[in-house]
Amino acid sequence: MSTSNEIDNKIHLKKDGSIKYNILAVTGPTATGKTALAAHLAFRLGGEVISADSRQVYRGMDIGTGKDLDDYVVEGTRIPVHLIDIVDAGYQYNVFEFKRDFQKVMADLRARAKFPVLCGGSGLYIEAVLRDYRLIEVPVNEMLRAELKGKSLEELTTILKTYKSNLHNITDIVNTKRAIRAIEIEDYYQNLNINTIPSECQSLPDGASPSLSPSFSQSLSPLVSQSLSPLVSPSLSPLIVALHFDVETRRKRITERLHQRLNQGMIEEVGGLLRSGIAPEALTYYGLEYKFITLYLTGELTRQEMIQKLNIAIHQFAKRQMTWFRKMEREGTIIHWIDGNLTLEEKVNQVLELMQTRQES
Repeated sequence: MSTSNEIDNKIHLKKDGSIKYNILAVTGPTATGKTALAAHLAFRLGGEVISADSRQVYRGMDIGTGKDLDDYVVEGTRIPVHLIDIVDAGYQYNVFEFKRDFQKVMADLRARAKFPVLCGGSGLYIEAVLRDYRLIEVPVNEMLRAELKGKSLEELTTILKTYKSNLHNITDIVNTKRAIRAIEIEDYYQNLNINTIPSECQSLPDGASPSLSPSFSQSLSPLVSQSLSPLVSPSLSPLIVALHFDVETRRKRITERLHQRLNQGMIEEVGGLLRSGIAPEALTYYGLEYKFITLYLTGELTRQEMIQKLNIAIHQFAKRQMTWFRKMEREGTIIHWIDGNLTLEEKVNQVLELMQTRQES
């Protein structure tokens, strides 16, 4: 495979010298091999990787989130990766913070003339930066909080339903604190006509219920649809590629990877987080592996029940990811699908060819 020095500027520039692409996004559903592809592309392009995974930001959550740090070593060179291990487990990172942190990384890469390769399966995070979502933080409403104080979770759920009848975002009602905040956000936007979306509405990590499902997008409507600037951010000229397998192959890869991670110590990883003082409900917030393994370790599920339910949940998650990507395409985003069955070198070469033949939308 050629070295990065052999890739010249024709990949980045049009014939008139203007920028062709100034960022590459590698995405796709879970268990498709995004990290290895992104790392090899960054190596060839003289670039660095920016993670767009909503759970890899957490320190100590390594096996369950699939950080796969060894994949960042290409021909003996460790490719720098940004926006992983930046906050402690137990914190609730959101897309507002991701966009802010992404912009800081982009400024740094541009200053050092490093090509950015965005990598991850969080469709929301990818869209937030490539389509330049305008996000604001919803302020605290002390008067409303005083009115809601002392109400039961059932009562708060009933109140929340007066703002939106379909509660797609089920983590809004896991406890009274989150329910009050959800009501606060809905009240704020019911009384404000603005082309933005609240950051807390997008705080969920991928595995924590429907943050990548179309129903979740609908639950934010019309906020999401109104929050988009033109098709892409005016400062970005992205090429978006996504890896895919047929459904049966994807299902097999997901199940095999789950058992591999269990053998690698994923249960022990979650146990260590619990012993460090992180509350069980804080871990279940992150969904998927952290939810079901926590339920197992706290005695609410048997080991077999945990594995079975977790396997099903990951398959459902992958399906929701694909639905999100199809939604992006319907809304005009061009995604170039790459056959996951190709060899790694074939995938890299196919993406580099795409970078030289810009498709005009």
